Amino acid sequence: MGGPVARGTRGAPVQADRDVPGLVVKLGDYPLHHGGVGAIRSLGRLGVPMYAITEDRYTPAAVSRYLRRAFVWPTTGTEKPEWLVDGLLRIGRRIGRPAVLIPTDEEAAVLIAEHQEELATRFLFPRVDGKLPRRLASKQGLHELCVEHGIASPVSSFPQSYEEVERFAERARFPVVAKNREAFERRRRPAVNGTTRIADRECLLRLARGWGERPGVILQEYLPREDAEDWIVHAYFDADSTPLAMFTGVKVRSWPPHAGMTANAYVVDNPELADIAARFIKQIGFAGVIDLDLRFDRRDGRYKLLDFNPRMGAQFRLFENEAGVDVVRAMHLDLTGRAVPEGEQLAGRRYIVENIDLPALLAYRRSGYTTPHAPARASGTELAWLAGDDPLPFLTMLARFVRPGAKHLYQMWRTNRLGNAHVRP
Repeated sequence: MGGPVARGTRGAPVQADRDVPGLVVKLGDYPLHHGGVGAIRSLGRLGVPMYAITEDRYTPAAVSRYLRRAFVWPTTGTEKPEWLVDGLLRIGRRIGRPAVLIPTDEEAAVLIAEHQEELATRFLFPRVDGKLPRRLASKQGLHELCVEHGIASPVSSFPQSYEEVERFAERARFPVVAKNREAFERRRRPAVNGTTRIADRECLLRLARGWGERPGVILQEYLPREDAEDWIVHAYFDADSTPLAMFTGVKVRSWPPHAGMTANAYVVDNPELADIAARFIKQIGFAGVIDLDLRFDRRDGRYKLLDFNPRMGAQFRLFENEAGVDVVRAMHLDLTGRAVPEGEQLAGRRYIVENIDLPALLAYRRSGYTTPHAPARASGTELAWLAGDDPLPFLTMLARFVRPGAKHLYQMWRTNRLGNAHVRP
C-alpha cells in the first residue's frame, strides 16, 4: 500500500510503505536524545507508524505527536545480551507486524548485528557480518581496520596495564586524547566521560590510576584545533555496500568544545571525503546507516577517521537531498523494497542543537576557533528540538534540561577541564 508523500525541493516524491512501522531502539539512560526525536519525525511525517523504546513516559521522544506508542523499558546497556534480545522480541510481538529497527547507539547496533537470526523473526534491518559493527564501534578495532585498508587515522596506543600507560607517557607528545575503547564496556566501566583531552604526563598518570589493571582506553595523538577542521559523513549503504544516500558536512561547534556531540554544523559538498567513505565501506563490506567523524589535518593534508558509528547519528537531520531523503528514510525505503530517490544534498543547510549550542558558542568565541569551510550564510536551518508541527518534544526537553541537563553539561565541561589541567605538586 502507498503512504503519504513528502516532496523535496525539486518535487521528487518520497513515498514510504506505511504498513511497515519503525522502532527506535536505544540502550542506556540518555532521555534527552534529539536523534531519536528526529527519526520519529522523519518517518512519522511520511505516515509510517513509529514506536520507540524510552526510559519513561515523559521523555521528548515519548511525547512526539508522530509516535504511536512508547515502550517504557529502562536499560543500562550492561544487561546480558540474551535478556535484551528477549525484551526486543517481546516488543516486536506487541507491535504485531515486522518493523524496521533504528538503533541510536553503538550497543544497540552491535546487539542487533550479533543476534540477527533471532531478531529477523520480528524485525527488518540491514544484514551484515555479525562481528563487524562491534569491531567498528571499538576504537581499537576501527584503528586496525584503518591500518589494514590504508585509511588515515590518528596515531594511537592501546595500553594493557598501568605500566604501559607509564611507558606511553614517557614518549608521548602532549596533549593527547583518551577515549573509552569498547562498546558496552564504556557502560560497565567507563574510564573517561567521553573524549577527553589530557594536557600533560602528570595528568595522564593521575587519571590512569583509576583505570584498573586493564585500562579500557585508547590514547591518541591530539590534532591541534588551529591545524585541523572537523568533518562528518552520514550515509546509507545497501546490501551490496553501494551508497543509496551520501552526505558530507563540516562541524562548526561541539559540546564539550572540540571533543563532544555536534552542536552546530553545515552541509558542505566534499567529493573527496565522500569517495574515501564509499571506498572504505566497500572494502569492509558494511551495509546500513553510518555516522563518521573525521578531522582534516592541515599539516599533512589528510582526512583522519576518528569515529565510526555503525548506526544513525544524532545530527542526521542536518542532511537531506533534493528528493527529501535522509539516511533514515533511505533505510526504510530500501528495506521495504522501494526505490530511494536520488538527488544532490542541500548544501549550505545548517543544524543547531538548541540546548548545547549556546554554551558551545560562548566557549568557541573565547578560543578564537573558526571553520573556514562553513558557509557565511545558511541556505536553511534545521533545529534539533523545536518544530512547529511537533512542539511537545522541545517543551519536554526544556523541562527536563533545566536541572539535570545543566548538571550534565557542567560535568562534561568539568571532565574536559580536568583533563586539560596541569597537576600541581
